[in-house]
Amino acid sequence: MSLDSCLTSDRISAMTAAGLWKDRTLLDHLEAAVASSPDKIAFTAFETASGRQTSISYRQLDRQSRRIAAGLMAMGIGRGDVVSMQLHNCIEFVLVHLACLRCGAVTNPLMPFLRHRELAFMLRLAGSKLMVVPRRFRGFDHPAMIAELRPNLPDLVDCLVVGGEDAAHSFEARLLGRRWEDECDQAALAARRADPNDVIEILYTSGTTGEPKGVMHTSNTMLSGVPFFARRLGLDAQSVVLMASPLAHQTGFIYGMVVAILLGAKCVLQDVWDPQVAARLVEDEGVTYTMASTPFLADLTEEASGGRWDMGTLRVFLSAGAPIPPALVQRARAVLGAAILSGWGMTENGCASSSAIDDPAARSVETDGTAFENMELRIVDGDGNPLPPDTEGRLQARGAGNFVGYLKRPDLYGVDAEGWFETGDLARMDAAGYIRITGRSKDIIIRGGENIPVVEIENVLYRHPAVRDVAIVGYPDQRLGERACAFATLRPGQSLSFADMIAFLEEQKVARQYFPERLRIVDEMPRTPSGKIQKFRLREVAREPSDQQQ
Repeated sequence: MSLDSCLTSDRISAMTAAGLWKDRTLLDHLEAAVASSPDKIAFTAFETASGRQTSISYRQLDRQSRRIAAGLMAMGIGRGDVVSMQLHNCIEFVLVHLACLRCGAVTNPLMPFLRHRELAFMLRLAGSKLMVVPRRFRGFDHPAMIAELRPNLPDLVDCLVVGGEDAAHSFEARLLGRRWEDECDQAALAARRADPNDVIEILYTSGTTGEPKGVMHTSNTMLSGVPFFARRLGLDAQSVVLMASPLAHQTGFIYGMVVAILLGAKCVLQDVWDPQVAARLVEDEGVTYTMASTPFLADLTEEASGGRWDMGTLRVFLSAGAPIPPALVQRARAVLGAAILSGWGMTENGCASSSAIDDPAARSVETDGTAFENMELRIVDGDGNPLPPDTEGRLQARGAGNFVGYLKRPDLYGVDAEGWFETGDLARMDAAGYIRITGRSKDIIIRGGENIPVVEIENVLYRHPAVRDVAIVGYPDQRLGERACAFATLRPGQSLSFADMIAFLEEQKVARQYFPERLRIVDEMPRTPSGKIQKFRLREVAREPSDQQQ
């Protein structure tokens, strides 16, 4: 199947000549890990519902992924065919991806919470040939849903079920219970192995603004930044990774699964976020590093604050997906005893910037770090002209980590002739190259011709003792063009009125023209899988009149 990749020979030559594309795949790193530490535990998966824990060594990971790849080939899965999987964080997810690399198929991870409407669109667009699902996850019957969708998915040949009871569709029975590696043509299988410039992953954007797009990556684009990432965070083969962010999201996929295999480290997978479980895993497994969004950091800090858990091994928590409120960074450092780092990235380019362990405290609290060596970042004005330091503008990214196009939508690629990608974020960059994300270009509020510093006001409100989380969005106003509405979730047993909010902002010496004109208290924020607040949904609610307003 043609994926309409936008990768050019000129880009391949330039990135290779610069030494940023090493022409290796994750299989090369797996083979290195097997050679050096075959019996080392590669992945441990914790199943929250049952409390069951399973582990697999690097030797087993290699052998079982080879068997599955041979089984996929026997099923007719060939180079460029899309294998979709709607799996939670489990060892089978890792095995399927490695098997796809071996037989040249394209991995298409799908978030477990997606249902009929989203999946019908995504599977049809990808032309998925095989679907892999759990028998049940969080009480939902995934095989039944796929059975209902199949009449409208002509490309879908089969659906395999992890933990399935029907042998005809059981993942274990079909792919692991038979020694496919003894039956297949090994030369033919080796010839199908993914090339470093082949598309190996299609990952749909989380959808902060509307219809998802299928982001395509190759081994070269995906792996280019991982060594720099590991070096900056001090990760190596002795690191123990905790990954509670979904593997079906780039955070879990690259900075959990891929990082672990590339380093030959151990990765602990948590299938459902529960801060108590996470704290126990840190203690029991000796976790040294994790990466997740701001809500995960807030929850783990709250759980650890009781002193019940030994968090002494945790060295690094990288928080990305949304700016971290400074008050949370300071509290998390004190409670967890770890370096709390901020970072920025997208599905399209992975983690492109972060602060560093040895950065001054102010850098980690007030910025999203500097670009990794495989990426360049710049701030431009509305006409694309670079702006001077400390000036807010549009954030653009260029480099080895940028993706190779949107699935079947080359017209949306958004990369100019010089290779700069329009991220859609607003940011500032200081003279030393440290950036600070100030919002999304579509999130900016212009009241009466004046820009409202949304993130700064959110950070002020976050310091209110009643506030757990806060987001500010604009709503239409006939006279001023826009006004601001603050949405807040509260800590247990707390309350916050509009008058309370105004009084607090006054105490904090915030300019009155920046005060939100409305306040809405909500039980939870609408979020993407990476933890980003879906402000487009809040804007819809903000249009409705509120009792708490001036």
